[in-house]
Amino acid sequence: MKLFLDTADINEIRTVARWGVLDGVTTNPTLFARTSGMTYDEVLAEICTITSGPVSAEVIAEDVDGMLKEGRHFARIADNIVVKVPMSETGLEAISRFAADGIRTNCTLIFSANQGLLAAKAGASLLSPFVGRLDDINEDGMIVIRELADIIRFHEYDSEVLAASVRHPRHVTDAALAGAHVATLPYKVFQQMVHHPLTDKGIAQFRKDWEAAREALAAKRPSGSAKKGRAKS
Repeated sequence: MKLFLDTADINEIRTVARWGVLDGVTTNPTLFARTSGMTYDEVLAEICTITSGPVSAEVIAEDVDGMLKEGRHFARIADNIVVKVPMSETGLEAISRFAADGIRTNCTLIFSANQGLLAAKAGASLLSPFVGRLDDINEDGMIVIRELADIIRFHEYDSEVLAASVRHPRHVTDAALAGAHVATLPYKVFQQMVHHPLTDKGIAQFRKDWEAAREALAAKRPSGSAKKGRAKS
């Protein structure tokens, strides 16, 4: 399963890219609002120099012509830009027209398998069910992931299921087991996936044992033996 970073923070993206596990980036207006000093275009262009994977740029317009204008503008920034379009009647029309132009899209704010099916038929490259928000209203977001992954596989659509609104590492595991092709995670969840109390404890114990072994070895050596050895050679 591919892992995307859900952020517009350049430093976070550079960090995860250095780990060698970054497959792409998703952004949205809320994430961009947390950054400062750069325009949205500048942020997107910078991200596209860090990863060659898909970088989702979300349209703000609610009408088809507005979506098309914004999306075509984003697509000119870099070859790996994917235009993020919300699930709606106008969104579906925009997705189909982007597909006709050869522009890849990410259909966002999906909350049912039927919505994902419509987006796939319209030509969306990525389908983004929001599992965390479904969990918030006492629904099982992973059911949508599982159903949609099955639909895509059975009918061989050229779309990938992207688990979005991921809140914790268990969401990532469950999405992978449910057949998601991609999950997009906040930086915090990436960090949580790396760490485990037993791993951290083990690293600390190994270091402690190593230092103790070095001290014991140094104590057994006669004083000045290292210098004599170097003089003979």
